[in-house]
Amino acid sequence: MSVRVHPSAVVDSNAQLGENVEIEAFCMIGGKVCIGDNCKILHHATLEGKVTLGNRNIIYPYAMVGGLTHDLKFTGGEPGLKIGDENVFREYVTAHVATNAEDTTVIGSNNVFLAYSHIAHDCQVGNHLIMSSHSALGGHVKVADHVNVGWGAGIHQFCRLGHHCMVSACSKLVQDVAPYMLADGSPAEVRSINKVGMERSGYKVEDIEVARGVFKTLYKGERNRSQAIQYLQNESSLKQSKITKEIIEFVRESDRGLA
Repeated sequence: MSVRVHPSAVVDSNAQLGENVEIEAFCMIGGKVCIGDNCKILHHATLEGKVTLGNRNIIYPYAMVGGLTHDLKFTGGEPGLKIGDENVFREYVTAHVATNAEDTTVIGSNNVFLAYSHIAHDCQVGNHLIMSSHSALGGHVKVADHVNVGWGAGIHQFCRLGHHCMVSACSKLVQDVAPYMLADGSPAEVRSINKVGMERSGYKVEDIEVARGVFKTLYKGERNRSQAIQYLQNESSLKQSKITKEIIEFVRESDRGLA
C-alpha cells in the first residue's frame, strides 16, 4: 500500500518509510529515521536522530521521538533509539537517543506513554509498560515487562523496575523495585504487592499469595535483607516457586538497593 504524506509535512529524502505509513500535517521527519509498516505520525509530531521505529506505532501531536540526550557527557556522533511494535506515544511525549555514539536507547513493544511523559537517554524499556502523564524515566533506567508507572512519578537514573511492579502516582523512586511489588511515596518505599496488576495479567490466587509471602519476608520480617534471601532460598515453603526465584535473582543483581 502507498505511503501518505501531507504536503505540509517536512520529510527528509533520506528517511526510510515502510508500507502504509501515514504522516500528517506539519510533521518533521529527519534523515536518519526509519519508520516501519503501518505507523501513523499525527500532525506536528517530530522524529529526528537515528531512530528505528517498528510496525504499527502511533505518534500523537507534538511528541518528540529521537531527541538529543540531555546528558552533558554527550560528545557527538549518532547514538540511537530503537523502538519495537504497536507502541503509543501520546501528546508531548519525549523519548531520547543514547549518550554515546555506539549506544542505543531501547523501547520494546505494546507500551503506552501518556501525555508529557519522558524516556531519557540509554533507558532499556521492555514490553507492556503503562507510563502515566507527567512521569519520567531518568537516564539508564531499566524497565521489565508489564510495569505500571503512575502519574507524575520520577524514576532516578540507573534504577530498575522488575516485571509486574508498580510505582504509584507522585512517587520519587531512588532505588530498585522488585518484581510484583508496589512502591509509593517520596522517597518511594515498597508498601505491598501489585495485586491488581497480577490479577489483570492472569496470575492465579496461589501465585499472588506466593508474592505476598515473599513481600512479608523481605520487607516486613525481622530478618535483614541477606538473611531474608537465605531463608527464602533454603528454608521457606515458598522456595520452589518461580516467583520466589525471580525476586531473589532480581535482588541479588541490584546495585542501588531495594526501595
